[in-house]
Amino acid sequence: VGGTQSDSHLARPPRNLLDMDTFSKSDPMVVLFVQGSGSSEWKEFGRTEVIDNTLNPDFVRKFVLDYYFEEKQNLRFDQEPLGSHGAVLGVQDFLGQAFVALGEVIGTQRGRLERALTGVPGKRCGTILLLAEELSNCRDIVTMQLCANKLDKKDFFGKSDPFLVFYRSNEDGTFTICHKTEVVKNTLNPVWQPFTIPVRALCNGDYDRTVKIDVYDWDRDGSHDFIGEFATSYRELSRAQSQFTVYEVLNPRKKCKKKKYVNSGTVTLLSFSVESEFTFVDYIRGGTQLNFTVAIDFTASNGECSQLREGAGWRGGGLGAMGCCAAGMPSQPTSLHYASPYQLSAYALALKAVGEIIQDYDSDKLFPAYGFGAKVPPDGKISHQFPLNNNVDNPSCAGIEGVLESYLQSLRTVQLYGPTNFAPVINQVAGAAAQVTDGSQYHVLLIITDGVISDMLQTKEAIVTASALPMSIIIVGVGPAEFEAMEELDGDEVRVSSRGRYAERDIVQFVPFRDYVDDSGNQVLSMARLAKDVLAEIPEQLLSYMKTRDIKPRRADP
Repeated sequence: VGGTQSDSHLARPPRNLLDMDTFSKSDPMVVLFVQGSGSSEWKEFGRTEVIDNTLNPDFVRKFVLDYYFEEKQNLRFDQEPLGSHGAVLGVQDFLGQAFVALGEVIGTQRGRLERALTGVPGKRCGTILLLAEELSNCRDIVTMQLCANKLDKKDFFGKSDPFLVFYRSNEDGTFTICHKTEVVKNTLNPVWQPFTIPVRALCNGDYDRTVKIDVYDWDRDGSHDFIGEFATSYRELSRAQSQFTVYEVLNPRKKCKKKKYVNSGTVTLLSFSVESEFTFVDYIRGGTQLNFTVAIDFTASNGECSQLREGAGWRGGGLGAMGCCAAGMPSQPTSLHYASPYQLSAYALALKAVGEIIQDYDSDKLFPAYGFGAKVPPDGKISHQFPLNNNVDNPSCAGIEGVLESYLQSLRTVQLYGPTNFAPVINQVAGAAAQVTDGSQYHVLLIITDGVISDMLQTKEAIVTASALPMSIIIVGVGPAEFEAMEELDGDEVRVSSRGRYAERDIVQFVPFRDYVDDSGNQVLSMARLAKDVLAEIPEQLLSYMKTRDIKPRRADP
């Protein structure tokens, strides 16, 4: 897996298909179509083989796809019969189709998703079973330590300064350097430090492939003296897990010249251990759930009101005219919350872009959603974490559409006000994350804001605390503001700190929404671009938490 990409393959046994043949059963095949990111166009990706005379085909041919967590990868499976001469039959013989996102299949605990086939009016078309599996590319990592004994003396005024060079053999018989140890000065009996190397770098996943190791004496001018060499393999090296392995270091030229030549010393493999490098998909398939929470900025700075631009709002420390003028109202086109009959607001677009991808990895599709910085009914008190669905006991909304519906309803009932405090909602999600730290749950908090933050010190403290928990924070900035404070919270350049404590991990990703708006007004493309950037770091952040806690993926049920 490089970054967030991995190869997955899909196999598909449909069940109980429509029977379109009069005297026998259908001869079905599956055609896979893919949709480009931010595009509505479907392109054919590939076809399975045809299986004769069955309504329950089990296809052998697999589709190998690149998988990206941060992209909505829409797939369409068309079930088609073949005619007697091998031609695909007409529309009247269509057997049905299924639409699915690749993330939906990956997001199931065993990578197994069953979906009803549709598309033939008035008829049941059967089902299609999709199986996704990450292609193994030898993800093991080896840690080993070696020492040498009685190496040849190469330096005139002292002993040798030995180091090792590892080479893996190639298919054509050549060798490629894959590792150098450090130099141990002035000794014929060096002990090198333990080092780690991926198995694929050492032998390209072929356990019996030759690994050649050269022993050199280091020289300052770079003309290192060859002491000798020996050969082994990954399989042979791995036996050192139970016993020391000693190799003779041989110098071919010396061996030819001297009849009594024995060797140029020995190298001993002191230790050898193997660990698997787990991927994001390993954890998702093992049952790790992504719990998605939304927090939306309802402060009056989201309205481009003239008094606010003149500094009468929370930036100046006082209420001023906050929330008083018509321009600050979400029903006005100047408000960042304004949604026309033809276009969603930037807040709604950001919510859909991120939420529609993350929801594929949450089995119950119930998402807590909060607002902050508004006066809420019935008493008009300012709240920094009010539930958008107005249900304090259960702030969860059903699906992303449910969150959007509750958000739009809240815009009609609360008064945009202030100040802009992030800390309360971060602490709220951190409290939930602290309840389950065994790797089965990972929380993602999406904060959508205009960037005018009022509680910077408290927010930094909350982020430092949250960095030790299974959670990540995405901040999307909307509007024309300068987002210096948000850049500081992102922590890419300088790790966030509070009162002398530094964040254990980088868990915040900030992006300004305006950088992703498509010039042609294509909202689908804008959302795809935004999601790609804000979600790209989530898999690595999840892996960093699991690694620091030594949490391994659970085995998926067979």
